Amino acid sequence: MPTEVWNPDQYERFRRERQQPFFDLLALVRPASSPRAIDLGCGTGELTCELHRRLGARETIGVDSSAAMLERAAAHGFDVIFSNAALHWLPDHEALIGRLTRALRPGGQLAVQVPANHDHASHVTAAEVATEMGIQPHTPQVLLPETYAAILGRAGYAGQHVRLQVYLHRLDSRAAVVEWVKGTLLTDYARRLSEDGYADFLARYRARLLPKLADARPYLFTFKRIHFWAQRPS
Repeated sequence: MPTEVWNPDQYERFRRERQQPFFDLLALVRPASSPRAIDLGCGTGELTCELHRRLGARETIGVDSSAAMLERAAAHGFDVIFSNAALHWLPDHEALIGRLTRALRPGGQLAVQVPANHDHASHVTAAEVATEMGIQPHTPQVLLPETYAAILGRAGYAGQHVRLQVYLHRLDSRAAVVEWVKGTLLTDYARRLSEDGYADFLARYRARLLPKLADARPYLFTFKRIHFWAQRPS
């Protein structure tokens, strides 16, 4: 995960819109008695505190780096492993789910939300500009919902819920889409380019993207996300 270029202020420009999937995912988690939980990709920790409160957890650990995420999860048994908008940065989700499953106690729950908007113009255009500039486009790691269902089935979960949900965000204008992706997808390009190179990338991206979007106020930005929840047999 490109943590070294992560900008919480940029990310939280759309705080309300980004928080809703967290609460939708949390609603999938079943009540448990004083569970031990871990939040993979906790960001600023604000929502981790809410997770802890809502679960009535006796302990909640929040981590926000890909290597630390898996190492910390694998070292202990948890009742709830929760991850909102983080695991899409990591490759090989079948192996990843296997590792997380082994960190769950019997009866433990896995709850994950990943963005799945890589076919939207906002993401496709970034790949086009990267190719034009001779750099490797960002590789989407997210799988199809039915693939996650099959992976969870092979992992031996007793029950599961998998869905694709489309969020409709009313942004001030189409230009706000650029500000949205600057806080997420484009951090990968900022990490790999020099400051001047990223400024060039951003200028090209804006010039190419905006004509593809409706010039409407508000601009209706559709954003797909996959939620999945599963519970190990007791």
